[in-house]
Amino acid sequence: MRRGVKFKGQLKLYMRWPMFLIVLLLAMNVAMYALDKRAGILMTIFVCIYAAIVVVLYYYNKQIFVNEMINFATGYGQIQKKLLQELEIPYTLLDENGRVIWMNTAFKDLVGKNRDYKKSITNLFPTITKDKFPVNEEATKLHISVDTADYRVEMHKIMMEHIAESVSLLETEEFEGYLIAVYLFDETELNRYIKANKEQQLVAGLIYIDNYDEVIEGVEEVRSSLLVALIDRKINKYISGIDGIVKKMEKDKYFVVMKQVCLEQLEAKRFELLDDVKTVSIGNEIPITLSIGLGVGGNTYIQNYEYARNAIDLALGRGGDQAIVKRKDKIVYYGGKSKQVEKNTRVKARVKAQALRELIENKDKVMVMGHKIGDVDSFGAAIGIYRAAKTMNKRTHVVINEITTSVRKMIDGFIDNPDYEEDMFLNSVQAKEIIDNNTLLVVVDVNRPSYTECPELLNMCKTIVVLDHHRQTAEVIDNAVLSYVEPYASSACEMVAEILQYIDDNVKIRSMEADCLYAGIIIDTDSFVNKTGVRTFEAAAFLRRNGADVTRVRKMFRDDMAEYKARAEIVRNAEVYLGSYAISVLPETDLDSPTIIGAKAANELLNIVGVKASFVLTDFSEKVYISARSIDEVNVQIIMEKLGGGGHLSVAGAQLQCDVNEAVQRLKDTLSEMIEKGEI
Repeated sequence: MRRGVKFKGQLKLYMRWPMFLIVLLLAMNVAMYALDKRAGILMTIFVCIYAAIVVVLYYYNKQIFVNEMINFATGYGQIQKKLLQELEIPYTLLDENGRVIWMNTAFKDLVGKNRDYKKSITNLFPTITKDKFPVNEEATKLHISVDTADYRVEMHKIMMEHIAESVSLLETEEFEGYLIAVYLFDETELNRYIKANKEQQLVAGLIYIDNYDEVIEGVEEVRSSLLVALIDRKINKYISGIDGIVKKMEKDKYFVVMKQVCLEQLEAKRFELLDDVKTVSIGNEIPITLSIGLGVGGNTYIQNYEYARNAIDLALGRGGDQAIVKRKDKIVYYGGKSKQVEKNTRVKARVKAQALRELIENKDKVMVMGHKIGDVDSFGAAIGIYRAAKTMNKRTHVVINEITTSVRKMIDGFIDNPDYEEDMFLNSVQAKEIIDNNTLLVVVDVNRPSYTECPELLNMCKTIVVLDHHRQTAEVIDNAVLSYVEPYASSACEMVAEILQYIDDNVKIRSMEADCLYAGIIIDTDSFVNKTGVRTFEAAAFLRRNGADVTRVRKMFRDDMAEYKARAEIVRNAEVYLGSYAISVLPETDLDSPTIIGAKAANELLNIVGVKASFVLTDFSEKVYISARSIDEVNVQIIMEKLGGGGHLSVAGAQLQCDVNEAVQRLKDTLSEMIEKGEI
């Protein structure tokens, strides 16, 4: 092995300098011959003797010197090895395949193995697999847990050629391969402090009583103070029980502060206060419901409070009776299973109508937009806003791209009608060409930007109004100057009909326009069967007084034979999943608006005994549309939210980018998971 070892660098020059001196002496010897031949001969003898001595000493001392250098390197290596051996940080060397070839004492004590252990490190730490090894000279880092300890693992790739280069005195043959140095840094204590600090962070919260006025009105005056005291006691006991602080700000509003570890306790029990407060009853016919909004994870206390404000607004916008936790980049929903209580007062509708009137009066143009694949409710609400704007002599347009079969008969009555402008209806391209800073954009029957007919208009217009009856989600039109979202309303047409009564005394609705609004209420309530309240009938009565004809509307929505057969096929092929959930798929068809057929079939499936909710999936335009319906036992909105959709407690939907079979499986998995967790 040592025969292949050669000197290099400065040592090589140092060992060979006597040989270089021989060359100098030979030159001197030649000069001596020129001066004196006998002196030259004498010097030649001495030069030969000198050369012989140098050669003998060089080869004799070379082996001795190499041995001494190797002994020194070995001793130096032993010192290094001893230092590594006693290093407090667990350290090991692996070969290319991840097998342990050496470990120090700290590593040996950690894994409980002796020094003869030569198996793969994956056997010791299953998470450290071969694909986690460094592929280049940059270190690879990952985190593992060993029993109750946490470690940060750093792995460095050591090329064998670098080891050779580090030896400046000896030249070796080429090495191939590499080693992997593994360090384990104990982060248990650090993580414990980080967790403790996180658990102590402030959580700001707001608790609102959703139906305070309605509940108090239904209780005798002498009992109202007792009812309020019982509610206060429930809330105070619940918050103080988790080491939190609660402060009553108004008669129906509370501010709470707690630690984050307390919030985790509330989330684990899914905010049982929501159900507990409903048990308070001293003669009130309406159960008490709460909305809870909590903010956590902000950089400041003020930011956490803003998160709480956003969360409580979202909870109220979704109908109340639920808790919402808003973090920096995540929103989590709890509750929301009960049906919303209808508001009997119209004060809010009148205030919103007056605000909308002022906005319309201050603009030159009004543009009305619904959701993609517009339905009867979306179209009817747009026509209602169109009439309100035209009453104020404003240039008004309705944005609609795809005319579905459900609205075709209605829209045909406006096209080529001398009573209406030719540019009454615009597509997205035309709308984007004429919109300007003096245009009011009114969005109806949708509050999610991505679901609107033309999302680009939301960025092009500065003044936006949102009128919708769907529950809000985390995705909202956040730049609206006026937002009127009432989940208790049966339809957007009901809301617009109320607004028309207050927006202007001179509003005269034409019979064809009244038919559109009335049709929207009929369709969304399934002929006044679903989500129908007192104000729904009042809105319908207002439309009837303005010329809406029930018979015309009914004839307008009769199905042709192909649509009826398709709907019957959906019902025939329905599968009842878990004994209560009807799931069916619309077969491939040439129908113009298959999603409308799916929605109608979902309604019909609810007529089957034992079906709590129905889901009809439709493959259309490279997407799978899910129409979800229920009566009162299941909140289909929270089911659809799990799949990226939304809607109402009893009417909801979602859109998936996958094939139908995968969509059905995802729906079934979601239902099973939510039932297991008690969410439905």
